[in-house]
Amino acid sequence: MRAMAMGSVAVLMAACAATPPRDALPQPLTAVPGDAVRGRAIVASRQAGLCLLCHPAPIAEERFQGNLAPDLAGAGARWSAAQLRLRVVDARRLNPQTIMPPYHDTDGLQRVGTAWQGRAVLDAQQVEDVVAWLVTLQ
Repeated sequence: MRAMAMGSVAVLMAACAATPPRDALPQPLTAVPGDAVRGRAIVASRQAGLCLLCHPAPIAEERFQGNLAPDLAGAGARWSAAQLRLRVVDARRLNPQTIMPPYHDTDGLQRVGTAWQGRAVLDAQQVEDVVAWLVTLQ
């Protein structure tokens, strides 16, 4: 009986090890590594990322930062690159009620203007650039 229980535990542990984490996207979206300098520029941009509309971030030259969402300072200490990637791609996968829009996923969106239908806010390289910058925020 004990041997059977130990075998079951071993099988369960192996299955868990083979299951990708549900709170992360482990694989980068591109073969080209993200560029932290470009990522910072995207986050700071009022035209591209719009991140500062909701999030405060350690970008001193940008005034009028948001206070609706978590501070991005220390993001790299709180989350791994894979966890940050999922949050940027589509935070709805973690919390369906989030107010954060999906920046790369376009599935299931409602009331999207005709010009924007099927278009991601950020392309795959931009997502990787933003992730590269966020992981530097220790």
